[in-house]
This record gives sequence, C-alpha cells and structure tokens, in this order.
Amino acid sequence: MEIKANLKQRLVGGAVLLLIGIAFFPLVFNAAGYEERRLESRIPTAPEVVRLVQTERPAPVIIEQVPVAPVTETPVVSAPVSEITESLDALRPSLNPAEEAPALDADQVPAAWALQLASFRQEANARELRTRLINAGYRVYIRQGEDVVRVFVGPEMQRSRLEELKVSLQQEYGLEGMIVRFTTQ
Repeated sequence: MEIKANLKQRLVGGAVLLLIGIAFFPLVFNAAGYEERRLESRIPTAPEVVRLVQTERPAPVIIEQVPVAPVTETPVVSAPVSEITESLDALRPSLNPAEEAPALDADQVPAAWALQLASFRQEANARELRTRLINAGYRVYIRQGEDVVRVFVGPEMQRSRLEELKVSLQQEYGLEGMIVRFTTQ
C-alpha cells in the first residue's frame, strides 16, 4: 500500500511540474530575442549612374620632345691617396696568425670567447643595457640564469680582441667585464 501511495505522489508531482512548465514555456520562449536581433539595413542605396553624352572631342595634347645635350666631360672626383690608404690600414685586421690561431678544445671544436659585462636580477635592466650596446654597434646577447640575467658581448674566436674590447667598454660605459668561454647553452 505504501508503494502505491508513493507512486501516486510522484505521478501527481510530475503532473504539477508539467503544468507549471507548460504555463511558463510561452513566457520564456516567446521569440522576443529574435525580434531584437532583427536589424534594419543601414546600407544606402546605390547611386544612380548618369551617362553624359559627349558631342565634341577634346583637342589633342601635343608634347614636344626636347633633345638632351650629350655629356662631353665625365666628372672626376679626386681623393687624396694618403687618406684612402690610412683608412684601409685602419680597417685591416691586426692579427698575428701564429699567435692568435683559434684553439681547439677536447672535442676538436674551435674555442670561442665572450665578454660577460653584467648580471641583473631584473630582466628589464639587462634588456636596456643590451639595447644600448646594440645601438652602439656591438654584438650583444643575454642569457637567463637561475636568479640573474647576464649580458654578454661576443662571441669572438680570438681572446685578445675581447681583451681590447673589455678595455674600451670599461672606458666608455664603466662596465668591468670578465672574459668567459662561449657556450651555446
């Protein structure tokens, strides 16, 4: 008997919920949102094309060709030979191949060197220094460490070049760097 009463209560409850759903269904799903989404077209109509009938032809335009005078003399620019040779001598590398040949490491790979200029806790400071040095014409890169960001100049195959660079950067920027072995990690 108890099962029958329980079943009756469930059927009555389901019927009440169904009636409530039927009553509220038109209120919720009345397509008011569809009416709101309907937009009027704001695209203007196409302009009317008017064709003009031309009765007269325009007068032709006559372009006169003016002869170009031939160049009789080739301009000659003379530069002092001594200045050119001095400039070329300044650009010529000053390496002694016997003393500064790239050394090979244990894996028979040429050893390269880099100049570590600074270490920063904040990456923004390292990036700012890198930008300043790149704008000055140096080859600069940064490396992320565990808690610092390091700024390097290089790499170079000859350590002596970095030693000269270290002196000039110390004079120019007040940064005292140290020469370290270049690695790709």
